[in-house]
Amino acid sequence: MTTGSSLLRASESPADTGHTDRLAALERVWRRFDDPQALLARGGRVAEISPTHYKVRGLSGIARLGDIVEQRGKAGTRRGEIVKIGSDEVVVAPFDRSADAGIGDAVFRRGPLAVTPHVSWRGRAIDALTRAIDGGPPLIRPNAAEVGHAATPGALARQRVGTGFLTGVRVIDIFTPLCFGQRLGIFAGSGVGKSTLLAMLAGAEAFDTVVVALIGERGREVREFLEDTIGAESMAKTVAVVATSDESAMMRRRAPDTAMCVAEHFRDQGHRVLLVLDSITRFAHALREVATGTGEPPVARGYPASVFTDLPKLLERAGPGAEGKGSITAIISVLVDGDDHNDPVADSVRGILDGHVVLDRSLAEQGRYPPVNPLSSISRLADKAWSAEQRMLVTRLKSMIARFEDTRDIRLLGAYQSGADAELDNAVRQVPVIYEALTQSPRDRASADPFADLARHLKGKLNGDQGD
Repeated sequence: MTTGSSLLRASESPADTGHTDRLAALERVWRRFDDPQALLARGGRVAEISPTHYKVRGLSGIARLGDIVEQRGKAGTRRGEIVKIGSDEVVVAPFDRSADAGIGDAVFRRGPLAVTPHVSWRGRAIDALTRAIDGGPPLIRPNAAEVGHAATPGALARQRVGTGFLTGVRVIDIFTPLCFGQRLGIFAGSGVGKSTLLAMLAGAEAFDTVVVALIGERGREVREFLEDTIGAESMAKTVAVVATSDESAMMRRRAPDTAMCVAEHFRDQGHRVLLVLDSITRFAHALREVATGTGEPPVARGYPASVFTDLPKLLERAGPGAEGKGSITAIISVLVDGDDHNDPVADSVRGILDGHVVLDRSLAEQGRYPPVNPLSSISRLADKAWSAEQRMLVTRLKSMIARFEDTRDIRLLGAYQSGADAELDNAVRQVPVIYEALTQSPRDRASADPFADLARHLKGKLNGDQGD
């Protein structure tokens, strides 16, 4: 279509001027098709409905993957996301719990979802579509142009990771210390204590802003987690993004992306951000549900290939920012199905992250909390956080613990005799005391110097035993 301005340049006659004005007015209407406030909008009609998806005809020419659409029917206006585009129709996954649509309902494209965080969001709980769910006042939403798009820094544009910090959890700070901008996975089966450990880590005082994403959690536990486990003091600097287990797969799929957008915004403001994501496995389950609904075939234990493409796309957005910006330190929980630490999701995530902490069910059954297995856990950036003396000490501690655990069956059978092996004698005497020193609950104060606390506990216990 020829624009009005070009016609004016071609002819200045009064007759042409009226025609040009009509063309310009028509063009303004045409350009407002994508405006949510427009009186006229391009749309389509619902042609087919399934429990989790519906198909729309008439949008294929203007649709883009990830676009938000509005479906208007007898039940009111419902929103969904375009997850597949064909030549004649598009597939929409609704954000509501079911596809509450009728054949022939009008569907209008609204473009991609814009997440525009504001500093006032700290202390609030929102859903995956950035709607407040805590009963507080409406959220302040800056214009998208004012916020801008927080792009992931390129591989060579990122800052280098090299500054360690204390989490206050002794077993983490000693055996798997963390650095700003690191991504750590908490691998555990259900009911082992990963949520409690995540809450203890979320209380670290080293961060300016904390973003917590609760994906697929029980609705009953959300308020307890935010109010009791995190607490009012830590919640004041926390943005919580919640998608409970009874919400649709699209809401559970969207929640981590919304949380990451919030974290990226504060990172670009220069904040040191802690992102806690619980859990990435339920995010993968949501990805699988959406992908299989579009007809994508499974390739590994029921997971389609797109799941293993989307996982690194999300997780690689965390980490150190560009020079002069802040960083996103990510603590990611991985729910291992059936305590199988080699299931496809756990194996894929382990290869992306900068370390992993393994929670052992047998340790939890012994009453050792947090039930971290120091021999199976590793931080790939530990050398940047340890001093030379601390590195040597941790190596000796791991060797002693390994010797103690390897001879557990022999000692239970009564085949161990004191005095035959000095190294084993030392392990038998000290390792139970080390385990006792590493035990910590959310009610205990955070450790400001974990190595000093360990030395003090060992000295007190061993000297006391010798005195007896």
